[in-house]
This record gives sequence, structure tokens and C-alpha cells, in this order.
Amino acid sequence: MGNKRTGGRILVDQLRIQGVDRIFSVPGESYLAVLDALCDVPEIENIVCRQEGGVTYMACADGTLTGRPGVAFVTRGPGATNASIGVHVAMQDSIPMILFIGDIDRGMRDREGFQEVDFPAMFAPLAKWATRIEDAARIPEYLARAFHMAISGRPGPVVIALPEDMLLDEVEAFDRPRVHRPRIEVAIEAERKAISALAAAKHPIIIAGGADWDEYTGDGVQAFAEQHGIPIATAFRRQHCISPHSPVYAGNLGYGPNPKLIARIKASDAIMVVGARLGEATTDGYSVITPDHPGQTLIHVHPDPAELHRVFRTDIAICASLCRFATDIAHSIIMDTHFPDGAEAHAEWLEWSTPQPFDTPLDLGQCVATMRAICPADSIICNGAGNFSGWWHRYWRYDGFGTQLAPTNGSMGYGVPAAVAACLRHPDRCVVALTGDGDFMMNGQELATAAQYDCNLLIILVDNGSFGTIRMHQEREFPARISGTNLTNPDFAMLTRAFGGWAESVETTQEFAPALERAMSRTGLRMLHLKTDVERISAGTTISALRGR
Repeated sequence: MGNKRTGGRILVDQLRIQGVDRIFSVPGESYLAVLDALCDVPEIENIVCRQEGGVTYMACADGTLTGRPGVAFVTRGPGATNASIGVHVAMQDSIPMILFIGDIDRGMRDREGFQEVDFPAMFAPLAKWATRIEDAARIPEYLARAFHMAISGRPGPVVIALPEDMLLDEVEAFDRPRVHRPRIEVAIEAERKAISALAAAKHPIIIAGGADWDEYTGDGVQAFAEQHGIPIATAFRRQHCISPHSPVYAGNLGYGPNPKLIARIKASDAIMVVGARLGEATTDGYSVITPDHPGQTLIHVHPDPAELHRVFRTDIAICASLCRFATDIAHSIIMDTHFPDGAEAHAEWLEWSTPQPFDTPLDLGQCVATMRAICPADSIICNGAGNFSGWWHRYWRYDGFGTQLAPTNGSMGYGVPAAVAACLRHPDRCVVALTGDGDFMMNGQELATAAQYDCNLLIILVDNGSFGTIRMHQEREFPARISGTNLTNPDFAMLTRAFGGWAESVETTQEFAPALERAMSRTGLRMLHLKTDVERISAGTTISALRGR
């Protein structure tokens, strides 16, 4: 039944009905009515952040970990523009998220009022849906639709502008029930055709990870692949979708992949893609698999029909809920073929992912090996963008769905906010924020949020005094002509201590293991500040080698 409430209270009641237990925000006068209503709904925790980019990054990470929309609140104008970076991440990463923006009064619109922006127009290219609520009585309708949009098909972000005066209106409104992700049944004939195509192939391969993925999907796809010896590669920054212990796991695609894996995919005559969009990063600029892929049969399984046939010529297109598809193929008896390729590909990956000592004072490959020995296997590893992440992508074993939080759109500054969200969602787990010096300074202010909410967080900061990824490209294209990539940094260990944390600086490989042991023996906010030489610019090359080309 309806009852008379302010728009702010109606909105908060809908969040509670939709199962929201946590929101992330920077407060603003434009949505004071919502903040006031939260006082009466203690089951929804409000995590107050220090910059709106951190707000939406945290909401993205929370959406990844829960499968339900991460919820963010920011104010108009500068708040919304700051928050837009997380909307872009959520869209490209297929993460359910809802961003609420406090807006100007309805009567002030179209006068270029204080901090006025046309938010539906601004966010239309970035989000699945961007809208404005004009009538407080319709808030339940809009929120039910927003949650449905965020979780259905290819999950993604929804942006809703909330006029300040609308939130203060007292109206009668009728609550809507909680929405759930609709299940899309598998077309049996298409499924059988796909399995038959794999059985008829000489060298099939599976590429896994992406929209609508969960641990049960991974279990089903992995079981099918293991039964038949089919190698499984994971899409860019989707390593956690398949167990690294699987005897058919072949490694990950993206930047700096195993050349043997690339050769294997190019030589494959049947490729089944489950969940991935086959974007630019996964396909290395549409070269590993070309849009027309002559001589190869492409099977594409995705929960959103709009993604099928979008870029690639698709021989067998299956629109289905991934968990349902994975369960079906795991129990299929159509195929009795077993290939040697899976074991061969796994052996190649094991060799590729085993770090060999390198002649540098602080060898990051050996640091990752040390972490594998000391940190729990189910640690949640969070990183933003930068060459530093390449060592972990290559050498770390992401063991279980939800152990990798990394933006596929290559957004800097994501690691620390994502780690804060992970700590709050899983306070009993080891959470590690991996970050570079340039990456950290994009959102390092969220150390204050980590301290305020007593997050049990370990930060590993790789400091080479450079925007390393850009420096690498610069040295490749314009050798020895350095412009705009050098950095002068603060004492990051001292900065962490200023926020009440514990920190140590590490300059040699030998210092890393005991420092990590000391960090793991403590709780709360901790940092290991790793000072590295920019000469070792990535896990695969050096500046000298780039110049030598």
C-alpha cells in the first residue's frame, strides 16, 4: 500500500526493498533529504568517501563482488563529473551499478543554475540508462526499472538525477517488490550444434569470463573443458573466472600474454567464447581473433543479444544465462571426444607463470612468488592501471571468483578504492591493493576512508618515479626522448603513517619477504613501498631493450 513520505524517504525505502545494505557517497546539499532518511534505516550503511571517483570505483567493486548493483550517491556538477569515471568502468566491465546524482531544483533548470548539468544527456553515452525523476510518487517505478536494467542482459550502470526539491516533496507512493535477474533459457538445438562443432574440431579452445559470470558458471565451464581436454583461456583481467589449478587452464589474454597461447588461439579451428565481448584488449586490437576469422568456427555465448554479431562474424550465437548454459554443457553427454591440447596448454601456462630470477635490485617477479607463498590463496587482489600490474597478472594465481578486482577499461586509481570496498564486503579475507606511484596518486585520498572504517588492507605500492606504461610506449615509438612521464613523489610510507597506518619501504628483493611477513602479522591499514628501477619497465622488457630495437 502507499503511504505519504518525502521523496528522500521513498527512495531509501526502495533501496532497502531491493536488498541494498551499503551505499558509497560524498555528501551534497542537493540530496540532504536522502541523507536524512538514512538516519531511520540503519540497515543501509553509508560509506563516506573523499572524492566522487572513489565513490563510483567502490560501487563498481561492490557490484562485482555481490552481483547486485553497487550504489553510489554524489552531488551535482563537479560531483557528478568526478563520478563519471566509475560509470565508464562499470559499462566497459559489465558491472551492475546505480549512480544517484543530487540535482538542481526543477524550477531552476535551463538557466545554467549553480552547478547545472543536463545529466541524462551527459551520461547517455556512458551508461545503460540515464534519466531524471521529476515526480516523487514515481520513485518506486524508476528504481525497480533501474535495478532491472543494471542486472539484466549485459549488466551495467544506470544514472539517475534527483532534483533537490523533488526529494523534499511529501507524496503517497506505492512500493515495488525486489527485482531479480531474469533467467534466459538455452536454446537446446544451438547448444547441441555448439558442442558438435567443438567435437568435430582438431584444436578447439574456450575463452571465458565476462558479463553475468559467477562461481557456478566457472565450475560448469571448467568441468566441461576438463572432461574433454579443451584449453580454457580467460579474457582480459578475468583470470579469477577459472581456477588456476584446472589441468586445462591456459592463461589469460590481454596485454603481455603468453606468445604460445596467442599462437594456439590463432591455430584453433573452433573457438567458444563464454561471457566475453571479445573487446580490443582481449583480442590485441582484433588481431588474435579477427572479425571474420577465416578457417575458424566462432561460438559466442552471451546473456545480451545486442552483443552477439556486434563485431565478429558469429557462426553459432547463443543468448542465454551463463550459469544455465554452463550447467547444461557440464552434464552434456553429446560429446565423447578428448583432446590432448588442454594438458599441453596448461603446461605452457605453468612455465610462463613461473617467475625466473632477474638481475635487478628489486625483482617484482620474485616478490609475486613470495606473495604466493605467504598470502592466502583466496586473497582479493585489486589494481588500477599501469605496467606494475603486469607482474601480478602473469605470476599471481587468482584462486576463485571475486579474487580479482581490476578494471578492463584500464582506469587509473581504481585499486585503493576497490580494495576498501572489498575489505568492507569481506572483512575476514586478505585484501591487497596493488598500485603504482602514478596510479596511487589518482585516488590515494581514499586512505582516509580505509582508516575511518578500520579496513584491514595491505597496499603494495610500486614506485619507479614514472608513468611507466606511457614511458614504455614512448621509448618504443620515440626512443630516449622523454617527455611528460617523469614523476617526483612523496614519501609514500610516511604518508601512510600520517593516516594512522603501518608502512615500510623496500628496495631489494631480499628485503621483501621479511617485510611482507611483518605486514601480514599486523592488521589495519598497511603499506609496503617498493622502490624499483624504471629500467625494468615491464615484466617482459627493459628500456634498454626497447631502445635497442
